[in-house]
Amino acid sequence: MSQVDDLQQAILERAEQLARQYHERANRNRDNILREAAEKRRLREQREEAIAKALGERAFRQQVQAKELKMQSQLDQMRWNLVQAVERRLAERMRRFMTDEGAYLEFLKDLVIASARSIEHDRLEVLANATDVKRLPRVWEAVTSALAERELQVADEPLATLGGVLVRSADRRIRVDNTFEGRLTRLAPQIAQVISERLLPGGPETGNIFTG
Repeated sequence: MSQVDDLQQAILERAEQLARQYHERANRNRDNILREAAEKRRLREQREEAIAKALGERAFRQQVQAKELKMQSQLDQMRWNLVQAVERRLAERMRRFMTDEGAYLEFLKDLVIASARSIEHDRLEVLANATDVKRLPRVWEAVTSALAERELQVADEPLATLGGVLVRSADRRIRVDNTFEGRLTRLAPQIAQVISERLLPGGPETGNIFTG
């Protein structure tokens, strides 16, 4: 074999060796690319799954919060309706109480005396609705006798109230509101608390707000 043939054979062998090396290297690169692609796909799927889970949880929380807000709104409306119902019942009981002339006049007298005694002032003014202004003269002697140290007079202008009295100092700086509405306002937090605790129609045992 000539030197030319030997050189050609060597070149072919070297070419085959290089081809095998490049082929192996290409296979390794392909495997690496496939592994990296698989890993990226796995990570992407994990991220997408996490995002979907987070979105699902957020949507669920939003639904729960929306239902809670709706329930709270319904509860507030129920509480308000119950408060209104209680106030209407108290007004009805007050009106029935006022039909008992003797008992109501005695109550009115005691209310004026108690209110006046809680004010440290010598000259006082008593305000009541138009009907009670006409009733007061029937117990006025008993009132002035119990409050001999005070100077009292009934205001000429009637007060817009269902019943009870408002007593104030002559200079109008001190006042004791014992009208039905005034006492109902003071009782409102107690009514709301009882309703919140029970939340039953007609549940609160309110009694007469003018007694006790």
